[in-house]
Amino acid sequence: MSEDFRMSIMDAVHDTAAGLHSLGFIDKRKMNHYDLLCGEELPEYDSTRIKSIRHKLNLSQTVLAASLNMSPSTVRQWEQGLKHPSGAAQKLLFLLESRGLDILL
Repeated sequence: MSEDFRMSIMDAVHDTAAGLHSLGFIDKRKMNHYDLLCGEELPEYDSTRIKSIRHKLNLSQTVLAASLNMSPSTVRQWEQGLKHPSGAAQKLLFLLESRGLDILL
């Protein structure tokens, strides 16, 4: 399956879910799940960008880690440039950066 075809399917799924959400058939939590599954291409997160997100939200490393369901040592390693987030962690950082902490609550 080509990437363009896959993206058009994901766009259609997301549009359908958004319509159902606006009509009240899908709650906010479930819509957030569709946002995660069908979202746009994610940026890379380096140590500077992760620190910036954390400072913007006024969070400690421990609280950021808990919000992402990660260990504090993982966040520390990201901020030291020893590791880089990928997959779900990358998506969660994108949501935090673009929509704020309320998106995870």
